[in-house]
Amino acid sequence: MVRYGAHAFVWIGDWTPEAGDATIRKAAETGFDFLEIPLLRPETFDAKRHRRTLEEVGLAAVCSLALPRAVHLPENPEGAKRFLLAVLDKLDALGCTYLAGCIGYALGALTGAPPTPQERAQVVDTLGEVAEAAQRRGITLALEACNRYETHLYNTLADTREAVLATGAPNLKLHADTYHMNIEEEGFYTPLVEAADVLDYVHMSESHRGLVGSGTVNWPEVFRGLKDARFSGALVLESFAAINPDIAAATCLWRPTNHPSEVLASRGLAFLKAGAAEVGL
Repeated sequence: MVRYGAHAFVWIGDWTPEAGDATIRKAAETGFDFLEIPLLRPETFDAKRHRRTLEEVGLAAVCSLALPRAVHLPENPEGAKRFLLAVLDKLDALGCTYLAGCIGYALGALTGAPPTPQERAQVVDTLGEVAEAAQRRGITLALEACNRYETHLYNTLADTREAVLATGAPNLKLHADTYHMNIEEEGFYTPLVEAADVLDYVHMSESHRGLVGSGTVNWPEVFRGLKDARFSGALVLESFAAINPDIAAATCLWRPTNHPSEVLASRGLAFLKAGAAEVGL
């Protein structure tokens, strides 16, 4: 059964204890099944506090991140592994069992050349080790495919699927994002269907990162692809109402969207549910 989530960036750009609790409450009030919490600074994240708030409002959580530049995985595999294992401790404290996002690389860490077999092999080997540790904790991981301007390592669903399968880890899945697909793929339908065996998490994000349905993403093709892929994972509204200081440069987010958070959230959730219902997802 499909679950509907929202990224915290729909409401806030910088996660603090107070803003985080307020966002948890807003996500629950809007009717989402879960909130995606960005662990961009996990060392300062108050997991126990936010677990209490999640339990109070009856909302689930998924965590996501991009590796810090200092532990960009192909350059610093041991550092990346230590970082990710420490993040798993935070997930345990939060009561969260899912970690998605750019878990194999740092955003903006570009070499000026295509990915080498050695770079990709390092990602596969390290994520395989982390996935094994995560599986013992009951945690699922998902590796995101991002556009060429943010990483050179995994831009398409096909390349990312290959990495996921190469680890041999049953708890490592594919994280797709329609914003990145709009840049990198030759369409939406075929990539989604061809990645069906590992596709488990999708950022539903518009071409301009604002209100879904108001840009150039081919949403009928997205929903048709998800239907024929027999998708039963998580559909996550990802709109950026505020600029996050940690990732602004890497993602080139210089200005807020044209709609307030309340509109992005309520109309966005309605859009996703209507699109899914139309294809019988």
